[in-house]
Amino acid sequence: MHKMTQKDEYQRRVRQVRKQLHGLNVQGLIVIGVENVRYLTGFRGHDSWALVLPRQAVLLTDSRYTEQAQGECVGCRIIERKGPLAKEAETVIAKQKGITALGIEDRCSVAMLKGIRKYLSAKIKPASGVVEKVRVVKTDDEVKLIRKASRIAFDAMDYALKQLKAGMTERQLAAIYEYKLSEYDAVASFETIAAFGPNGSRNHHQPGQRKLKKVDTILLDFGASYNGYCSDMTRCFAVGRVTPFFKKVYEAVAQSQQNAIEIIKAGVKGCDVDTVARDKIKQAGLPVYRHGLGHGLGLEVHEGPRLSNMDKKSSLKAGHVITVEPGVYMPGKLGVRLEDDVLVTDTGAVVLSRDKRFDVKPERFPLLKV
Repeated sequence: MHKMTQKDEYQRRVRQVRKQLHGLNVQGLIVIGVENVRYLTGFRGHDSWALVLPRQAVLLTDSRYTEQAQGECVGCRIIERKGPLAKEAETVIAKQKGITALGIEDRCSVAMLKGIRKYLSAKIKPASGVVEKVRVVKTDDEVKLIRKASRIAFDAMDYALKQLKAGMTERQLAAIYEYKLSEYDAVASFETIAAFGPNGSRNHHQPGQRKLKKVDTILLDFGASYNGYCSDMTRCFAVGRVTPFFKKVYEAVAQSQQNAIEIIKAGVKGCDVDTVARDKIKQAGLPVYRHGLGHGLGLEVHEGPRLSNMDKKSSLKAGHVITVEPGVYMPGKLGVRLEDDVLVTDTGAVVLSRDKRFDVKPERFPLLKV
């Protein structure tokens, strides 16, 4: 059997994008999103566009990135621009036959669109989410990278927690974790959330100068980006001792997450998974989270699909990688959220962020001593 090479994979992605264009009445696509350019070409730099044309894929970059592009790009033509990106794009497109209309990603700014319309003779049409529709189903290699990114994140956080002591600030704990990632050739996939005590009730708390007490609680929302692919996990701990109320909340959230993961498989609606998670928290007599249950994960830490009661139509597909992150938030008291990265398959779910040191089980409460 023919083993797919890196070049084959990039060419497959470009073909899939071309298929998406058929219904839009355009003959090509101007790709400007950094992650989308990388997905189609392998190029990791910035300030560059990919052009998906009927017979070729082209990377437009500049002299700062030419050498990098030559080392990273597989299966596409590289052009070093001398003037504005839009002007160079017109030079390339004018040499193609039959191009009367091009799609442009909705990540395009008003100023950028103005420049494009100034130079391009073809009609420009908005083309929303074209590359993202291809990206949403992950290959085995992409899944391996997300799994590796979660393993790296757990290793770095395990190290950071071993440095934990009373009097340490949230910011210090987050900094130790993010520094440790560099040893694994990784970076944080988003700004690390380290929230002590009542700060855990703030969904997107920014670590500050709040100091850890000998008896306290910690919420950690952390991830790693490895070779471009992101992980995103949340764990909660009691410090010193476990209060009965915190234990009750933790057990309810852990059971909520477990119930949700158990029903995940291809064909299930995302809103139904969300409902299962919410129902468990309601049954425990606790306030239900007001965010969606989860989101897609890949080259970006937030991408499609989403698990939300706001979306009643979308169903999960095999190859989706999603987070499952129910929570209970009580301002001034506490916050508990538990989050894992999950691969959707035809028959069920595979949790990619499994680690014995950070297991989530309703009957096992994580306690730290400082």
